[in-house]
Amino acid sequence: MREIVDAVLAGDRSERTFGALPVPESYRAVTVHKDEAGMFEGLAGAEKDPRHSLHLDEVPVPEVGPGEALVAVMASSVNYNTVWSSIFEPVPTFGFLERYGRTSPLARRHDLPYHVLGSDLSGVVLRTGPGVNAWRPGDEVVGHCLSVELEHPDGHGDTLLDPEQRIWGYETNFGGLSELALVKANQLMPKAAHLTWEEAAAPGLVNSTAYRQLVSRNGAGMKLGDLVLVWGAGGGLGSYATQLVLASGATPVCVVSGARKERLCRAAGAELVVDRAAEGYRFWRDEHTQDPKEWRRLGAQIRELTGGRDPDIVFEHPGRETFGASVYVARRGGTVVSCASTSGFLHQYDNRYLWMHLKRVIGSHFATYREAWEANELIRRGLIHPTLSRTHSLSGTGQAVYEVHRNLHHGKVGVLVLAPREGLGVTDHGLRARHREAIDRFRTVPKAERDSRVP
Repeated sequence: MREIVDAVLAGDRSERTFGALPVPESYRAVTVHKDEAGMFEGLAGAEKDPRHSLHLDEVPVPEVGPGEALVAVMASSVNYNTVWSSIFEPVPTFGFLERYGRTSPLARRHDLPYHVLGSDLSGVVLRTGPGVNAWRPGDEVVGHCLSVELEHPDGHGDTLLDPEQRIWGYETNFGGLSELALVKANQLMPKAAHLTWEEAAAPGLVNSTAYRQLVSRNGAGMKLGDLVLVWGAGGGLGSYATQLVLASGATPVCVVSGARKERLCRAAGAELVVDRAAEGYRFWRDEHTQDPKEWRRLGAQIRELTGGRDPDIVFEHPGRETFGASVYVARRGGTVVSCASTSGFLHQYDNRYLWMHLKRVIGSHFATYREAWEANELIRRGLIHPTLSRTHSLSGTGQAVYEVHRNLHHGKVGVLVLAPREGLGVTDHGLRARHREAIDRFRTVPKAERDSRVP
């Protein structure tokens, strides 16, 4: 790997240079093991510790097939699907790999006794397979996580409706928490030239997910003047949702779980914040019974903050814990748009508030290539900024995933892979200087520490 890292640091991005670099026979990758899928049986989800299930292994380099690219990964980041994979919830991911492996001889490569995780990357293209024309060795790229075959007609109106769509690094193998990653060429997008490797790796999954959920016509179709309730607004997904709401001329009501996350939202420009921890909201009396009084209390607080308005859109992703409240607080004719269920997949709500008040629930799952590209363009233009709290080394990925699992993070948690230190990868220093103040607002490490890392 030393030759690859040296070539990246030298700044020579010519196809001739990178095409001539030797591809090693193996690489380091963060994995879970099939024979350990039952290791947490009998434990509650919160008690399952990713630091015990995640391994840093040396694994063989996969064959690069038609339409694919092999990327030297400079940095990656942690998403909640990595948490699910690491604690084998709601199911171990090896079933996904087995089913994918049965679809074609090329897909059989993915069905292995280990799973290389990770659904984000920033890096440099090292090799491309037959039929790849838009990308060359040496191109600086970021990856989005939609892996789709597009052999079924249903996928050609909306790729997320393709029956063979999968999330790379979760439902496929060879993900981004590794020194090399195998992706389809239509997962690649240009890296933002004003960002470091670790900053560029942070937005991918969450920024694209929030974009489809809120902005796209496939989601809520947010418009100027809308009031949007954003759950978990200080976390990885919610921090990008908050930025998109503000950039669209809508108004976010940010729900957070502590004073530090409230400060992050206010630094982003949000004025209306609900600290659910400080307010002591408990939407469930016990494991089986919700408390509608708490829904009403939340609705009253939102109206107090907004001068009597209810949310036009509720940005949902906690799931079981909050979904009843979300359906209740949305305005008459409003929309609840859901992309995940980090607190549980089985939702309960009072359907009277849905049917009698003509509300809509929309399911939203990641993004099409077009939507991901548009979301990435907002990053490249400096309209949306990375929210990155801290980075870990590849060997420290278990700790990084543990922090996300226990909600100890703010914004995204990054992982340095081949990048030897933070602050590398900026090629447009002028654009970075123009956006430096905004970039600083969205980083939650001390400014003095940032300044020592980034030129």
